[in-house]
Amino acid sequence: MTLRAVIVDDEAPARDKLKRYLAMSDGILLVGEAGNGRDALTLINKVRPDVVFLDISMPDMDGFSVLQALGDPLPAEIVFVTAHDDRALQAFEVHAFDYLLKPVSPERFDRLIQRLRERLMPGMDMSRRIDGLLETLPPPAHYIEHVLVQSDESAQLIRADRISRIESSRNYLDVYAEGRSYRLRGTLENMLSRLNPLRFARVNRSALVRLEAIREVLPWPEGEYRLLLDDGARLTWTRRYLDSLPPGLLTRL
Repeated sequence: MTLRAVIVDDEAPARDKLKRYLAMSDGILLVGEAGNGRDALTLINKVRPDVVFLDISMPDMDGFSVLQALGDPLPAEIVFVTAHDDRALQAFEVHAFDYLLKPVSPERFDRLIQRLRERLMPGMDMSRRIDGLLETLPPPAHYIEHVLVQSDESAQLIRADRISRIESSRNYLDVYAEGRSYRLRGTLENMLSRLNPLRFARVNRSALVRLEAIREVLPWPEGEYRLLLDDGARLTWTRRYLDSLPPGLLTRL
């Protein structure tokens, strides 16, 4: 697996230096660069990189404004690259993966790349992971194929096989499908009981996912897994819900 990277910095020499470092690193490919925050938003949403090397101090739109515009969950791991050491706390408050101070040494960059590989590269091919999950249970015949949601004062049916994930928010559920979100009243327990367990699984206390929407399953601390979905969302599959999966599913991860 090759990691895909984007560089965002308003200074061309700084971008060039990072490009040289990336060119000397195995397993990571530069897929784009941007010289300002607005171009960065367009680029990141277009190419969906695994990691973004992001400058903080840029005119018009700084690095933190870029993250705010990208929304939560972030579509990639963020590595801040800056000449200022007074923004580190703020960087980690927005869950940045790392914080590099300019000038960045080759040794420091190598350590970062190693950590990125450990975080993002799965232990086996993704297709085998998902195939194992999908083949474990016999196909049931009594589960819903559509979810009724409210949208702009009208109701509509969303096909279950178009849903990426469903997240709970108090007494409501947020259904994410084909780049849009819909809110309805209900609980995850009730919704999961109505959905085909061959296609959907609860991954933590507040979310369930459609298994075919999972792009990557990454090993995580404490025996958990980090999921990357086809809509760019990142969720943690916690150990509690791994242990509660039907027999056979856990051994296929």
